[in-house]
Amino acid sequence: MTHGDIRIGIGGWTYEPWRGTFFPEKWAQKRELDFAASKLTAIEVNGTYYSSQKPATFASWAKAVPDGFVFTLKASRYCTNRKVLAEAGESIARFTGQGITELGDRLGPILWQFMATKKFDPDDFGAFLKLLPASQDGVALRHAVQVRHDSFLVPEFVALARAAGVAIVYADSTDYPAIADVSGDFVYARLEAAVEEEPAGYAPAALDRWAAAARDWAAGGSPEGLPYVADAAPKQPRDTFVFFINGAKVRAPHGAMALIERCSGNGR
Repeated sequence: MTHGDIRIGIGGWTYEPWRGTFFPEKWAQKRELDFAASKLTAIEVNGTYYSSQKPATFASWAKAVPDGFVFTLKASRYCTNRKVLAEAGESIARFTGQGITELGDRLGPILWQFMATKKFDPDDFGAFLKLLPASQDGVALRHAVQVRHDSFLVPEFVALARAAGVAIVYADSTDYPAIADVSGDFVYARLEAAVEEEPAGYAPAALDRWAAAARDWAAGGSPEGLPYVADAAPKQPRDTFVFFINGAKVRAPHGAMALIERCSGNGR
């Protein structure tokens, strides 16, 4: 294997402005996931951040998408929005035990997103990483962390994530610091700086650069021109997930489809 799989998508699939701009006119709302999954290769589920879901719900999502499609799940806010992260064990167990493994091979990484006010405390954050389970119901779990405070821009944070085998989310954002250091056996990128003036959210040249970065990540590299705080990780093929999310949300599906086209051959 010379490169990992590249999967590209958006956040969720229910958004009124996508009706008629992404979904065909008069497309049945109950079939929006089916349509999105026919055009994209991954979806980041935001609803799991706010509330738990039933096992049957995860099972129904799995049945609605084709082979090779992957859902990533944003973990519950009760796990990450707390003063002492080391005390999150019960909330983490509740989240991973709610039935997410009903997704089967459609289950992608879990995204643990932290508030922009959350500062880096090496001991407490290290304790949190140790709470993340390696598996649930016999299914291996993969974890990614998105931190959004400048205090995380230190090699010590990267070292903690690498020791835990957890991916650091790279976020292309106009609001938060970016950390491009590769730390897990997969890469998780969120493109959050889309603008509505561009039909695909990002200019064609920018999409070309993101396609090159995605291929580089999948081949095990660390793309040039991105912000790093530590030495490069060992080169090895890595599954790569790229999501167009936030920013000009109405453009997200078009950005994802444009990037899939540029990465054709590695998309599924």
